[in-house]
Amino acid sequence: METAAIHEHVLRFQSPSSLEHEDVWQKLKPLGALVVPHFLEAYPKFRQARARVSLLFYATGFARISEEAFQLGVLGCKDRASLVRYRACGLLAYSLRPDALPTLHDLLTHTDKKTVEDAVAAMDAIRSGNYHYFIDRSHSGKTFWEVNRGDIPR
Repeated sequence: METAAIHEHVLRFQSPSSLEHEDVWQKLKPLGALVVPHFLEAYPKFRQARARVSLLFYATGFARISEEAFQLGVLGCKDRASLVRYRACGLLAYSLRPDALPTLHDLLTHTDKKTVEDAVAAMDAIRSGNYHYFIDRSHSGKTFWEVNRGDIPR
């Protein structure tokens, strides 16, 4: 797929329809991590939180192999929308990268209690080396987060 076509598809994430977002992703998914730089480029241009949430959601699976995905997570942590910050914290948790800790630490003084809880959970996941803890916040071992097919519960 040519760059112009990728760009046009990414712009379709601005639609208010979740079905449209899924349709776009099915077209972009075969590109794998190659699509993530386009997400990072589009992110600051998207006014609707739903569009930014989708970019983070679909980039999460590449958080360990794409620097642009990681940077998208860092950018998302500064977003004005709570759900965007949640997805950004999840992306950083999935990355398991210790260099995400300063960004997450900055959220510990956020005025939104949910954002603080998400940052704490992401930091715990990274420090524990177990991204499942972002979802399984009590460490019960009963809840797992499959981002990529084959993600193994720890």
